[in-house]
Amino acid sequence: MTIDLAPFVERMRPKGLLSVIVERDGEREQFFSEPDIRRNLYSASKSYTSVAVGIAVGEGLLSLDEKLTEAFRGRLPAKPDDNLQKATVRDLLTMCLGQKEACLMGADRGSIPTEDWARYALSRPFDCAPGEKFVYNNAGPYLAGLLVQERAGEDLIAYLTPRFFKPLGIRRTVWEVDPLGNTFGAGGLFLSHGEFHKLGQLWLNGGRWEGRQLLDPAWVRESSRKQVENGLDGYGYLIWRGRGDSYMAQGKYCQICAVYPEKNAVISVMAECRDEMEMHRALYKELVPQL
Repeated sequence: MTIDLAPFVERMRPKGLLSVIVERDGEREQFFSEPDIRRNLYSASKSYTSVAVGIAVGEGLLSLDEKLTEAFRGRLPAKPDDNLQKATVRDLLTMCLGQKEACLMGADRGSIPTEDWARYALSRPFDCAPGEKFVYNNAGPYLAGLLVQERAGEDLIAYLTPRFFKPLGIRRTVWEVDPLGNTFGAGGLFLSHGEFHKLGQLWLNGGRWEGRQLLDPAWVRESSRKQVENGLDGYGYLIWRGRGDSYMAQGKYCQICAVYPEKNAVISVMAECRDEMEMHRALYKELVPQL
């Protein structure tokens, strides 16, 4: 494989690019500006919550069709409105929960007036019918991750370690928690770039890793396909759609792990870049055409 990373690196390094890995047909080109330390994946963490939900569904711990009024019976408002009563676990994964105003976002978490973030998120207005309107909102992935934890009886790192992290060769890491000690499934997972890239490799391989099926291939297909419109290329289950048949995990400041199934390729980026649109323009201009 011959892929020239130089134009992309020259264009984006002044914007905060730290590293890039391009892998096609099992061959790899990469650039690192500094050692590959663990960094905050921000909202790319949501895609790991999607993985956890997929595994939990396969183990029979939960169902996507389960109503939130059943899943979170003890944390509901005194009089749940009609839209909340219609919402299901699936709606937690698509950013179409029914809340017009996002909550549990980065700027808000320090001032939430209660330690029970689940009760707080469910008390917020459900203005729309679930599935009706895409609103980027941390409430859904947080509640989805919390449900896995409560059904499994352990936090997300403990749950994913034997089922996902350890088979991928990823040693125990840290993940942001809420005031009650629950893993915050909407953000705050720390991984190195090399570790992050493995998510894309696993997706590309249909959930299979070194002869072991870690994710149901049907879940990989379903979670990564376009479930809802979002004004861009669509959204799956805590996974962004890209151009063509591509899809990705994506976090603040351009933590990106993108899969291009038709090219048998994965491109991943770690950065401290505030210009997300320029990063994506550079990916599609400088790298994707070389695949």
